[in-house]
Formats: sequence, structure tokens, C-alpha cells
Amino acid sequence: MAKTELPERAQYVIVGGGIVGCSVAYHLAKMGHNDVVLLEQGQLSCGTTWHAAGLVGQLRSQPAMTNLIRYSTQLYADLEAETGLATGWMQCGSVTVARSEDRMTMLMRTAAAARAQGVDVDVLTPQQAQEKWPVMQVDDLKGGIWMPGDGKANPTDLTQSLAKGARMRGAKVIEGIKVTNILTKEGRVTGVETDQGRIEAEIVVNCAGQWARRLGLMCGVNVPLHSAEHMYIVTETMKGVNPDLPVLRDPDGFIYFKEETGGLVMGGFEPEAKPWGMDGIPDKFEFSLLPDDWDQFEILLENALIRVPEMETTGVRKFYNGPESFTPDNNYLLGEAPELKNFFVGAGFNSMGIASAGGAGRALAEWIVRGEPTSDLFAVDIRRFADFNNNPTWLHDRVKETLGLHYAMPWPNRELDTARPFRRSALYDRLAAKNAVFGSKMGWERANWFAPEGTAAETNYSFGRQNWHNAVAAEHKATREDVAVFDQSSFAKLLVQGRDACAELNRICAANIDVDTGGTVYTGLLNARGGYESDLTVLRLKEQEFLLITGSAQAVRDADWIEKNLSADAHVFLTDVTAAWSVLAIMGPKSRQVLQKLTKANLSNAAFPFGTLQKIDLGYATVWANRMTYVGELGWELIVPVEFTVGVYEDLKRAGQGHDIVDAGYYALDGLRLEKGFRAWSRELTPDITPLQAGLSFAVDFEKPGGFIGREALVAAKADPDHLNKRIIQLVVKDEAVQLWGGEAVLCDGVEIGEVRSAGYGHTLGAAVALCEINAAEPVNAEFIKSHSFEVDVAGKRCAATAYLRTPYDPKSERVRAEG
Repeated sequence: MAKTELPERAQYVIVGGGIVGCSVAYHLAKMGHNDVVLLEQGQLSCGTTWHAAGLVGQLRSQPAMTNLIRYSTQLYADLEAETGLATGWMQCGSVTVARSEDRMTMLMRTAAAARAQGVDVDVLTPQQAQEKWPVMQVDDLKGGIWMPGDGKANPTDLTQSLAKGARMRGAKVIEGIKVTNILTKEGRVTGVETDQGRIEAEIVVNCAGQWARRLGLMCGVNVPLHSAEHMYIVTETMKGVNPDLPVLRDPDGFIYFKEETGGLVMGGFEPEAKPWGMDGIPDKFEFSLLPDDWDQFEILLENALIRVPEMETTGVRKFYNGPESFTPDNNYLLGEAPELKNFFVGAGFNSMGIASAGGAGRALAEWIVRGEPTSDLFAVDIRRFADFNNNPTWLHDRVKETLGLHYAMPWPNRELDTARPFRRSALYDRLAAKNAVFGSKMGWERANWFAPEGTAAETNYSFGRQNWHNAVAAEHKATREDVAVFDQSSFAKLLVQGRDACAELNRICAANIDVDTGGTVYTGLLNARGGYESDLTVLRLKEQEFLLITGSAQAVRDADWIEKNLSADAHVFLTDVTAAWSVLAIMGPKSRQVLQKLTKANLSNAAFPFGTLQKIDLGYATVWANRMTYVGELGWELIVPVEFTVGVYEDLKRAGQGHDIVDAGYYALDGLRLEKGFRAWSRELTPDITPLQAGLSFAVDFEKPGGFIGREALVAAKADPDHLNKRIIQLVVKDEAVQLWGGEAVLCDGVEIGEVRSAGYGHTLGAAVALCEINAAEPVNAEFIKSHSFEVDVAGKRCAATAYLRTPYDPKSERVRAEG
């Protein structure tokens, strides 16, 4: 092939010629943006892509991610006809088997979720599984599931086909060229320096695979990923193995199988992985492998011999040990880097790059062209991480666990164990001494629940009620009837100030935040489609000084969204002040009595109404007290300087002794908010859900001067009778013994209509409570709810539930409830 001349400039430069980089180039060109240059330091697919196993499984835990992979399967099926190059795509289906009752329960939950997402699935007996995959023994199996839409592809062929499709539309693909630096000016990317010259560019896309972290560091961008060894073998030919054999997954054995040239590819995801490349990834690691490591592979081989005994007498044709990059949470990294404008990332695919590349490439191309995501991509949004997540020592330790998450049991509320504790609040040691059981959110150690004295402070996972159920019931009851204190210091806190702070924020927020000083406003940040980019609380501290309190995981993303939407000439400054302030939420009917013992401020309803903020004395400390609640009871969020946190906590506990004050954690908080029907970002509130669909139109000011981002879309939606066919509703299960966790299918008159987005146990209502997203053929209103029956599919068992648009618990709320 003739060498492509290096252009002086291009609109888009993509760094990395693996399957993801080629997919981005293909989709940009397909959208009519053909001034694309893709640079590969070696040859296309020579890094990780070439040795990928090529499995394509459709179903993911989030519907948005499932949709991306379903697009991938359609693209791979059609690509050969378009380009004339074979992709090796075969829709052979997949069988996943269970060795234990717990795994079978998980597969039944998977089947229900698949049906809710429109993915074909069948539940199998062990014998039916063997009929699909005759070369395995099934004596130890409990059953399995069959997904006919799954398949496999040849990674190298697929990459070449995507690259040809991009070239056919005008993109340039240049191999054998190394990027040596990323060029920037005034906070935006301007091009790349290579070993063959400089290219100016409007957009640079980092699809450099294992090298993506190093490429990011060239320009101050954090790409938190780390390589780990990933191994599989290819056997000699075996009797009964034919090209149509489905993919087989045996997650209890950590292993998978697929057919290849009459033999089997067998690989897996061992529980404790082997990190690689601690001193950097060599530049010339092209079509290269690492040494065989049979000791590391032993656990996989032992399990493979159980599933396919004939392997014991079958030769091994080839041992592949190819490193791949993994992220801290096992989801890939996509989107515009918050540190550098016009620098995009598509990397860290956690051994799922072949399945994900088609949909991820399209999603990233749309994001690049349109300036924001076109669907809900929060699960893979690079802005879910901060700079501290790029710490190499932390990444090394975390990756040992994340590789194994592919086949680890996905227990409800499962917490990762490695690289912890990470971020600790001022009260961490005190809460640990009180038997707190911690979870992790954005690296913060947060008390999920408190184990009773004399019991082990650890969570025992199960799909039924877990060992913390009764302890959380007590925390829940105390909040409803007496008083509880929650350490919510992990809340992200953004300070916005400057001459134009009010006007700029008011245009970005859906509610009117131009309230009196001391006012507190709950609002959404909406995209141009009217969907939620975030929801948060705005506290007006001064005329042009606002404190935004948002979710723990949202600091980077929210700050980036706000800054990108500020007017170019605005006099406004945003500062992340999360680390400067703790938040102690004191909630419950007796909260006023406890606080009044510690302050001279008047806490009466008249002097301190709901939705207002005051700076008050509290013992020796001076704190901001915000009359707001996420549990639906009287209460205040105390915003405390970190250095005063311990003193305030000790004072609260001492003053509350006569009022039965308790410590409470996030499990209780979640159950309390679900009873009240309070929505949560990334659960019920997503970029694809509007305030009208979420039942939060009360938090939108359509008439405020100057309007707001998303207003036009919402006005159009209000006039569209079909807009409310999609809706967030609340369900309360009728059988009090049923436990919900989220992800379950929702049925209306026996037909799948949606899924559970959040679930918990409502101890006040005495039943499991869920907030669900449903999609109907007619508007979901009070008449619809009244005239239909609802069920939740809990691992194959249909459980009757009562549906609500408005919470059934306590019509008098501290916070204005979501209107139906």
C-alpha cells in the first residue's frame, strides 16, 4: 500500500489504530465529516485488538450500554457488504451456565432484565444447555440461559473493514507514525507532534489503548487505566466442535469458550489478576505477547477440565498472554476530557472492546460532532473520575480486582475491596469505632450501615435480605420517629462567584435560582434535549456567591458541564471546595430540639422556614445550616468547616442523648428517600429523562427571564401527547417478604414495560419500594395507573405491586414532593 502523505492540518486527528480508533474514524466519516486523519504507531490492530478473543455479548447492566452493543452487532453484520472485507462476524448465540443456586438466581435476574431491554433470551435446564453446547458435561450445573443474538467476530478483520469504510468516505489512515506530543494553547488542543512532523487539528481523539494514559499525561489529561495480563489458549481440533458452536460462558469457573478452526479458545478472568507495565508500555509492543504463565492460568484450566473433560487429552495449539487495559470500575472511558477542550478519549475497554467498539465509536463520534452526548453515557463518561483516580499505585492495586469482575458474582450492593480506604471524612475513625460498615463512592469511604454491638461489621451478600436488614430498619425507624445523624461529607461542593454568577447560573439551571440571599433551590441542569445532566441544590450565600451541593460522583462532571456552558465573556469563577466542608445531616422529628440545645439561633418554622439557609453558632463552631432533607422529615444539612467537624459531631451526639439519637448510613438514607419518591441522579434522572417524565416539573421555571438550557425542548414536550408515554413511577410490592435491588423487569398486565431503576426496603411502608422507568403505548397518567395491573419480575417470580405517581407515604413533606 502506498504511503499516505502527512497533511499539515486536519479537522480531526485520531491517535490509535485499534478497533475503537477505526470505529470513531468510520463513524465520523459516515456522518459526513471526512477531514479525518488516523495515526497508528505500528500497524492497524497491532496493540491489544489483534489478540482479543472477539466475543460479543449484548446485555449490560445499563440499558444505554446494551443499546450500544446491539448497534455493534448490527454494524458488524452489515459491514462486509459495505466494504467488501470480511469481519468474521457470526451470530452464533451464547450459553451461560450456573454451577450454584445463587448463580442461577443471577441468571434468572439477567433473563428478566434482558426481556425488559428487548433482548431475546431463554432460560435453560442443564440438559437443554448441553443440547446447545454438546461438548460440555453438565452434571454439576443448575441451569443456564441462551441468548441467540450474541456472537463473535475476527478482531483484526473487523478493524480492517472499519478502516476501509472510513477511507472510502475520505478519511486518511497513516501507519508507522508515532505521536510524540499533544499541542495545546489556552486550554484547548491545537494538534499533535509526530516523529514525522506536526499536524494542526481542531479535535484530537485519544484511542491509544494501553498507551492512552501516557498520551493523556502529555497534555495534563487523566486517563485512569492500567494494563493487566489476559490469557487464553487455543486447542487442537476436538470432536463435536464445529463453526456454529455458540459461545459458552461459565462464570462460576471464571471461564469462556468459543470455537476456532475446529478447536476451542478457552480463556477467562481469574479472581486476582496480574498487573503489567508498571514501568510503562513499550512503544514497539506490536503484535507481541508476554511469556506463558501456566501458574496464573491454572485456576482457569482446572475449571475448564471440569466443564470439558475431553480437553485433558487434547493438545494446546497456542498460549496467548496479551496485556489489556482495565479501569477502576470495569467500564470504559469515553468523552471529552474535562482538563482540555476538544481532546476526546475512547480507551480502557476492559477486554470488552470488540463488543463495545461499534456502539462506542458511534457514540463518541456523535459527541464530538454535536458537542455533547446524544444518549445516557454516564456509566462510561470519563468525567466520573477525578485526577486522584489516575494515581499509578492505586490503579495497580485496583486492577487486580477489576479484571475478575467480569465473572465475579454481581451481588446487590457489591463493594470493591481493593485499594481502600481511599478518601476519608473527618469522622471516619469515629464511625469505624461505632461498627460502621463502609462503602465507597467516588473514592469516599461512606458508612452504609452500623452493625449492632457484638456483631461483625461486615456485609454478607445474597440476593435475598442481607444481614444488615434489621440494623437498617432501626436506623430508618429512628429517622422517622426520633432523630438520626448522617455523615454526608462526600457531597460534592462547588463555589460559583463573580459579577455574572447569578445570571449565568440562572441560564444553566432549570429552576429560578435568583432568590433572596439565604435561599436554597433544588434544580436540574438540563441538556438541549431537556434531559437531566445533573440535579443539585443551589445555596445563595451572597448576592453573587452560590454554593452548589451535588452528588458525590458528580463533582468533575457538574463542574465541566457548568464551565462549558458559561458565556465566553462572563465574569464568573467556579471552584471545587468539596474538601473544605463536611456535611452532617441531622434528620427526624426531634432534630430541632437537639439543635436548639446547641445554638442561640431561632430554629422555629417562622424564623427558619424550609428551603432557607442561615449561618448559625453550633457549640463552639459556626456553620451553615440548610433547611433541606432527602428523607422527607424535619431536618437540617449542616455544612461544617472540616476542622470543626469532630467537635460538631460530638456536640450533636451529646445533645441528642435524651432524644434517642442514632448514627445512620446510606442504606437507611436510600430506603427513606425511596419511600418519599425522591429521585436520584443516574438512576431515575438521566440525560434521556426530562423533568416532565420524572414528575419534577415543579422544579422548572418556564417563565423566568432569559429562559434556560433545554427550555425549548421542554415546551415542545409539554405539547406532545406522547411525551409522557415514558415516565418514572413508584411501585410498592404487595408481598412484604420480597426484596428488590434494582434492574428487575416491570410488567404491566403481564407484558414487560420497563425496569426498576432504584429499589430498597421501605420499613415505614413495610414492603419493598421501587422507582421505575416505564415505556407505554399511551400517556402514563393517573388513569393509566388506575386501570392497569403491575408486577415485578424477581428472578423469574412475578410479584404483584401497586403503582403510584405520588408517594403513598406521608402526604405532608418537608420537601415539595414530585407531582404526578
